[in-house]
Amino acid sequence: MSLGKDPWDNSLARRDAAVEARELLSPIREEVVDLLQSLVRIDSVAVPPQGNEARAQQVLLEKLLTCGVDAELYDTSFLAESEHRLVRHERDYRNRPHLIARLPGRGRGRSLLFSGHIDTVPPGAGTWSDQPFSGKVLRGRLYGRGAWDMKGGLVAHFAVLIALKRAERKLAGELLAESVVDEEWAGGGGTLAARLKGIAADACVITEGTGLRVVHATRGGFFLDIVAEAGDSSAYFSQDEVVSPAIPMGRLLAWVDEWRKRRKNVHPGETYKGFPDPAPVQVLALEANRFDPETPWSTPLQAKLRLYFQFLPHEDQDAVIHEVRTSFENFCRDDLFFRAFPPVWQPVVDPPLVGHELPVGHSWTCCMAEASAEVLGAPAVISAAEYPCDAFINQREFGIPTLLFGPSGAGAHNVDEYVEIESVLQAAEVLLTSALLWCD
Repeated sequence: MSLGKDPWDNSLARRDAAVEARELLSPIREEVVDLLQSLVRIDSVAVPPQGNEARAQQVLLEKLLTCGVDAELYDTSFLAESEHRLVRHERDYRNRPHLIARLPGRGRGRSLLFSGHIDTVPPGAGTWSDQPFSGKVLRGRLYGRGAWDMKGGLVAHFAVLIALKRAERKLAGELLAESVVDEEWAGGGGTLAARLKGIAADACVITEGTGLRVVHATRGGFFLDIVAEAGDSSAYFSQDEVVSPAIPMGRLLAWVDEWRKRRKNVHPGETYKGFPDPAPVQVLALEANRFDPETPWSTPLQAKLRLYFQFLPHEDQDAVIHEVRTSFENFCRDDLFFRAFPPVWQPVVDPPLVGHELPVGHSWTCCMAEASAEVLGAPAVISAAEYPCDAFINQREFGIPTLLFGPSGAGAHNVDEYVEIESVLQAAEVLLTSALLWCD
């Protein structure tokens, strides 16, 4: 595959692209950090069915327009009328605009899409060292909810468009960059809206925080609530036996643990080889009564369990879910308590998230790997993601080859989330180098 100006020397083309990328981005380094800090200081938390992304999208739009980049916001509430099978109709998309920015090409070049989500999860119940939306910079790290997941990546990819526009550097192919809503909480509605809107390209990179790894595969995910109810509230403080599902739920946890062990030994394939737990089964929440002072001391009459099954991209996900459900029904039939009080199986996200995989030898994977190696000065780390995301919508539903690549950080979905500032700038260099190689 030839990616450069000289078909006999790809290394020269890569080196030239990396040098050009560094020169183009160097004048805007401080702007990039300022924009990231501004975005982290804006609460763009989404809790289904609503989301609070509009203000952050407006700030991004104003920055891009100020820099002369062609950009616009568009409404996503049309999803409510869509009949696409992946639309989550229980979610509200009103006042949740998307942002799309474009740099038209000279013609006859391949197009490229940078994609990422602006919504974040809430700060959570833990104690932060500083305010969750502080944007504080300390020892090269920028702290705050969403810094790593994924405003750092968003800023990195919009920095590419700003740098190209400032230098009046026009690629042969079109370069697009978007900021979508509703990715968290197993959403994907934002990415689906963009694709249904007709925004597409010859390749895509989602700038999630990958630690500067080229990620070519993601897992699928199935979220499930199991709800058990039993007993009679009038039996409490009486001579009758108080029936409660709290203790029997322990036996159900043993069933979950058997599935955890079973899935840990699933064949990982080449992509997830080396992962100690390639297809995790996790307990996300367990509840009978609460510990807060407003809850009277009483025997719980309801118990709830939230489970998270992950799937490898090569698996028949529907078949595995069917197998799990059959196993659950058999367990309940064989358990005296649950036979008398059958628990309810409630999928939380339906349909579930699906995994995806772009071959290591695909031209887009090779392009990103070459750009990464040239910019970072070391062989690219090509790996698989430890999580599901919306990449499958681009690739499996709309045929757009999709990778993940973004900065380093920690604390996503936890307290004291941060992104490494230098890695945001490095990610921007890799992304711009990739665009120069792919689109030209």
